[in-house]
Amino acid sequence: MALTEQALKDALKSVVDTNTGLDPVSAKQLKNLRIEGGDVSFDVELGYPAKSQIPALRKAYIAAVRTLPGVENVSANVSSKIIAHQAQRGVALLPGVKNLIAVASGKGGVGKSTTAVNLALALAAEGARVGILDADIYGPSLPMMMGISGRPESSDGKTMDPMENHGLQVMSIGFMIDADDAMIWRGPMATQALEQLLRQTNWKDLDYLIVDMPPGTGDIQLTLSQRVPITGAIIVTTPQDIALLDARKGLKMFEKVSVPILGVVENMAVYCCPNCGHTAHIFGADGGKKMAAQYGVDYLGALPLTMSIREQADSGAPTVVADPDGEIAGLYKAMARQVAVKVAAQAKDFSSKFPTITVSKGT
Repeated sequence: MALTEQALKDALKSVVDTNTGLDPVSAKQLKNLRIEGGDVSFDVELGYPAKSQIPALRKAYIAAVRTLPGVENVSANVSSKIIAHQAQRGVALLPGVKNLIAVASGKGGVGKSTTAVNLALALAAEGARVGILDADIYGPSLPMMMGISGRPESSDGKTMDPMENHGLQVMSIGFMIDADDAMIWRGPMATQALEQLLRQTNWKDLDYLIVDMPPGTGDIQLTLSQRVPITGAIIVTTPQDIALLDARKGLKMFEKVSVPILGVVENMAVYCCPNCGHTAHIFGADGGKKMAAQYGVDYLGALPLTMSIREQADSGAPTVVADPDGEIAGLYKAMARQVAVKVAAQAKDFSSKFPTITVSKGT
């Protein structure tokens, strides 16, 4: 019996991607299906970075097709193609940036910057082109966390090239000032400086730009949320009631300006004593999980309170690069994958497809 395209599609429908909950046919990821006698070839194009997942997926697709009678050889190519997705209505995308993800918190001290850096590194580890912007004008921390010193270079005197380390493109006001200098600026000046950092940096073909937002819901945060094309936001909190109180305000701010919430990260969720192994919920238990359920947003997971996360960030080699195969790096990678899958499921941006229309006066 001759092989049919429908039979092959039915076979592939049996393989469900655990990240998306969909098979490649339903997800419209199947491309270039060819049948030549007993030889079958096809491509599967994922919408999120999945370098670590691709070998297992490819193996599963081939195994499913081989169950069909008459199949002799199977050639499957599985790859990722990350596209631009819609931001707030009326806000144009940034040149060189497909998707911009804001990592925010209602208050400081919840480990937002450490989480942002490790999520960015996790996306890069999965094969994406990633940049990170330090939006905290008053307390920039990315130069230390990313192990970068020096000043950005400018080829034209108007724009800057991002600094680079650990495979990320990085920009921060911290590169322009001395480490001990205090930024004694009023809100409008800080906001203008941040917009310049964002728009005058020569981002180079980024799949994702992670913006490490300053804590709070003040002038800078509101301006960013309204004037910067944000694909989605991640809220970082601890389980503590006070942190949750402020995290809710951050979540509500994004909702009011029509920025989708990609999920909640619960940081410092549990402490495990390195000496005796005793665990304690120092800041309370499951606060972030309950908040996510209350507002109907995804709970991306919990991170422990450990000395290694702090030490690695302080040394300029965050956990995902310092211990890439460790348990905590695995947690960051799982969260980053959920974020990327969530972005991939959003509406696509078609603004680049539209022609530019000019109206000229007839003669």
